[in-house]
Amino acid sequence: MRAFSADSHPGHKRGHNEDCYKANPEQQLWLVADGVGGHSNGEVAAAIVRDTLDQDLADGASLIDAIHHSHAAILAEIASREGSNMGSTVVALRLTDSDYEIAWVGDSRAYLFDGNTVKQITRDHNPVSEMLARGAITPQQAANHPERNVLSQSLGVSDTITVSPDRIRGELHKGQQILLCSDGLTDELTDVQIEQIMSARKSPDEQVQALIQAALDSGGRDNVTVVIVGDKAEPGAITPPVPPRKRNTLSNEQAARSADSAGHDKVVWLLLGVMVTLAISWMLW
Repeated sequence: MRAFSADSHPGHKRGHNEDCYKANPEQQLWLVADGVGGHSNGEVAAAIVRDTLDQDLADGASLIDAIHHSHAAILAEIASREGSNMGSTVVALRLTDSDYEIAWVGDSRAYLFDGNTVKQITRDHNPVSEMLARGAITPQQAANHPERNVLSQSLGVSDTITVSPDRIRGELHKGQQILLCSDGLTDELTDVQIEQIMSARKSPDEQVQALIQAALDSGGRDNVTVVIVGDKAEPGAITPPVPPRKRNTLSNEQAARSADSAGHDKVVWLLLGVMVTLAISWMLW
């Protein structure tokens, strides 16, 4: 069984903790959920996500289906509480032998650490992350952007929000670790700082506690939750990271081009067929 560790802290500025996590090694499931809503509503939403995913996966559901179900469960809870509003992010990891699957909604993140370098392997669901991906802004501008915490999608909140979980797959080699975290960590620490802290500690327990303490020392303005799965590589025995495999899906633009191409090919073959038929008819006549 792979080593792991997980912990959460309310931070210095919040009176309660709206983050939660799940570490279920028997089911090979780990997740972080960051609730929003205030007045304990965020805690309720995050707990709904945690419990729904845990139960649905135990019942044989896929990770994506379980996330959609958690969205519906939060909406049902909102409907039962007049005037309430709540939502949650989620980033969830499931292992099958050495293969991993990660699905997420919102800005809770997953990183891959190979013993030397850390790499973010999820992309935040917010406008700033989308601008960064397009090259419209630099990483430094993204880190300081006033709308960096504005989400383009989350679980719950409203039935007018379209929830489209993203998913990646890959292989977790010996010596590699996966870090799941809420934005309470990444708002306080840069990727370089996360990398330095993980490199300097020997075990997942030490890494988790050091990361949380560093976030608190940097201000601790939000709840901080950290989950680490995998044994750290021994010095000199680093396995090169394998890029995660994304879902084999087409963008809207790619799909449109593919459809246009297919339609064009059909028209060409249809015209050729008509020409051949006319030629044969003329020869027989």
